Amino acid sequence: MNWSQGDERWSLANHECFALQHADSSNFYITEKNRNEIKNGTILRLTTSPAQNAQQLHERIQSSSMDAKLEALKDLASLSRDVTFAQEFINLDGICLLTQMVESGTERYQKLQKIMKPCFGDMLSFTLTAFVELMDHGIVSWDTFSVAFIKKIASFVNKSAMDISILQRSLAILESMVLNSHDLYQKVAQEITIGQLIPHLQGTDQEIQTYTIAVINALFLKAPDERRQEMANILAQKQLRSIILTHVIRAQRAINNEMAHQLYVLQVLTFNLLEDRMMTKMDPQDQAQRDIIFELRRIAFDAESEPNNSSGSMEKRKSMYTRDYKKLGFINHVNPAMDFTQTPPGMLALDNMLYFAKHHQDAYIRIVLENSSREDKHECPFGRSSIELTKMLCEILKVGELPSETCNDFHPMFFTHDRSFEEFFCICIQLLNKTWKEMRATSEDFNKVMQVVKEQVMRALTTKPSSLDQFKSKLQNLSYTEILKIRQSERMNQEDFQSRPILELKEKIQPEILELIKQQRLNRLVEGTCFRKLNCRRRQDKFWYCRLSPNHKVLHYGDLEESPQGEVPHDSLQDKLPVADIKAVVTGKDCPHMKEKGALKQNKEVLELAFSILYDSNCQLNFIAPDKHEYCIWTDGLNALLGKDMMSELTRNDLDTLLSMEIKLRLLDLENIQIPDAPPPIPKEPSNYDFVYDCN
Repeated sequence: MNWSQGDERWSLANHECFALQHADSSNFYITEKNRNEIKNGTILRLTTSPAQNAQQLHERIQSSSMDAKLEALKDLASLSRDVTFAQEFINLDGICLLTQMVESGTERYQKLQKIMKPCFGDMLSFTLTAFVELMDHGIVSWDTFSVAFIKKIASFVNKSAMDISILQRSLAILESMVLNSHDLYQKVAQEITIGQLIPHLQGTDQEIQTYTIAVINALFLKAPDERRQEMANILAQKQLRSIILTHVIRAQRAINNEMAHQLYVLQVLTFNLLEDRMMTKMDPQDQAQRDIIFELRRIAFDAESEPNNSSGSMEKRKSMYTRDYKKLGFINHVNPAMDFTQTPPGMLALDNMLYFAKHHQDAYIRIVLENSSREDKHECPFGRSSIELTKMLCEILKVGELPSETCNDFHPMFFTHDRSFEEFFCICIQLLNKTWKEMRATSEDFNKVMQVVKEQVMRALTTKPSSLDQFKSKLQNLSYTEILKIRQSERMNQEDFQSRPILELKEKIQPEILELIKQQRLNRLVEGTCFRKLNCRRRQDKFWYCRLSPNHKVLHYGDLEESPQGEVPHDSLQDKLPVADIKAVVTGKDCPHMKEKGALKQNKEVLELAFSILYDSNCQLNFIAPDKHEYCIWTDGLNALLGKDMMSELTRNDLDTLLSMEIKLRLLDLENIQIPDAPPPIPKEPSNYDFVYDCN
C-alpha cells in the first residue's frame, strides 16, 4: 500500500485513533509485531484503533436497547479472536463485565425470555463466545472467577432444553476451568454431576457429545487419586460406557478426530485405575490375600477329596497344597504369595487369575488340568504365565502413563464390556496356552512363547476389532504357524547377508543409498508439512505450515486457518528462516517448549514428537510432529541440511531395506552359486607372455 505524504486526502487528525485491519473475515489488526507478515496483494482497510473500538464496544454492550446490545455482542464475539483487540478490551476490565452480564443477565431478562427467546439465546451465545475467545489468549488467569459465575455456567449445562451454541460454549468453559485451575476443579465438581452430563451424550450432535466427554475426562484427570475410583464407580452406575458405545461408537456416522481423541483419553484414564493394584505387592502375611490363592486352588481341584482332620492330616494337607500349587504353575510351590511381590504387575495379576477362574471356570479348569497331566518340562505354568502376561498387557496399553495430547488411538472393543481389561486377559491367557501347545514349548522356551503371544496380540489390535469376540477371532487366524509365515516373509524382505564379500559390497553401496535417503528427506521438506499448535483447548485446532525452498536455502513457514489439502505455496507463508542461520536442532526434553509447564506437556508421546530449531540468540522454532514418521523425516532432513548424520530409526530401516534390495538385484546372476568367504588366490605370473595377442 503506497502512502503519499503530500496528498491531503490521507491527512488524518488524531492518527492514534485509527488502525489498519485485514479486510478478510479474520478482521485482525495490523501491529508492529505482525506487519512483516502482510502478504503481497493483501487488502487492508482503515478503521478505528483497537483501543477505541474496545472502548466503544465496552459501552455498546451495556446499552439499554436490546437490538443494540445484541449487535454489539455479535461484533465483540467476532473481534475477540484478535489478540490485539482482546488485550485492549481486557484492559477495560471487559472480562469482569461479561461475567457480570452472565451472572445477572438471566434474571434481568427472565420475563423477556418467553417473548424474545431467540434474541435472548443469541445474546447469551455471543456473550459466552466472546468470553471463550478472550480467555483463549491466556492473558487472564482462570483462578479469578466467582462461584456465582461457575454456578451460572453449570446451570446452562444442567438444563435439559438449552440452545446448542450456549451448551457447547458452557461445556468448553467448564473443561478449561477444570484443566487450568485446581480451585476451580473443586468448585465445578460440586456443581456438575455425571448424571447431568449423561443426557448430552444421548443426543445426535457429535460436537456436543465431544465437549461432554471432554468435561468428564477433565474431571477424571484432575480428580485426586482417592476420588478417581469413586468417580469410576459413578460412571459405571450411570452406564457411561454402554451409552458411549450405543450413541457414539455405534452411531450411524463417522467418528471425527477430536471425538476419537476424547475416547482415547477416556480409555487411558480408565485403564490407569489399574495402576494402584499393578504397583501393590502382595503381603504374604495378609490372610485375605492368601485366601484368593486358596480359592484358585479350590476351583481347580474341587473334585479331589479333602483330607480328614486325623493325626498327620496337617502334613498331608501341606503336601497336597504344595503339589497343587506346582500344578497351578507357581514358581514358589510352598508359598505362592511370594510370586506376587514383583511390581508391576503386583496384585493385578492375582486379580486377573481370580476373575478368569470365576467367570471362565471351565476354561480355567481345562487349562490347569491339561497342563498338570503333561510332563513337567512341557507344561505351560498357569501362575507364571498369568503374571508375565498381565505385565505385558499393561505395557501394551501403557497403564500408568498420562494420555497424549496428539493421539486418537482408541479401541472400540474396550467399550463393549464393564470389565474389559479382565476379559482382555482371559482371551490372551487362553491364546498363550494354545500357542504354547502349537510351539511344543518347554520351560526353557517361556520367553520365546511370550514374544510370539505379544506379536499375536499387537497384530490383532492394529486391526481395531469392534468387539472382544472379533478380537478373539482375529487371534484364531494368527496361529503360531501364521506368525512363522509372516516372520519368514519379513525376513526374506530384509534378509541380511553376512558373508565377507557381501559385507564389503554393502560398505561400497552404503554411501550411495544414504545419499538417496538424504535427497528423499530434503524433497519431503520441500513439499512441507502441516503442524498443529498445541493449546489448552484442543478442539480449536490451529495449524501452521513449514516447508523448505527448492534451493534448500530457506525455511518458509506461517499460520493457517485450517488444515490444508495438499501443498501450501511458498508465497502464502509469511515467515522465513535462512538455513545458514540455524545453530542446532534439539529434540525431546531439550526442546524449549517441552520445558514449559502445562497440562499433559510432559507426557512421553508428545516428548517423542517434539523438536526445535535454534537460531540467532535465544530464538527458536518449535515443532510437534503429527506422527513418528514425520518426526523422523524432519529431524533427518534438518540434520542433512546442517551436514550431520541422519540418526533416526526410519533412516536405519530405509537403509536396511534399500541395501537388501540393491544387493539382491546385483546378485540375481549369481543365484545358487556359493560365494566363498575368502577371495580366490591370485595365480603365479606365467613364465612368458607369448600368448598375449597384440591387436595392433
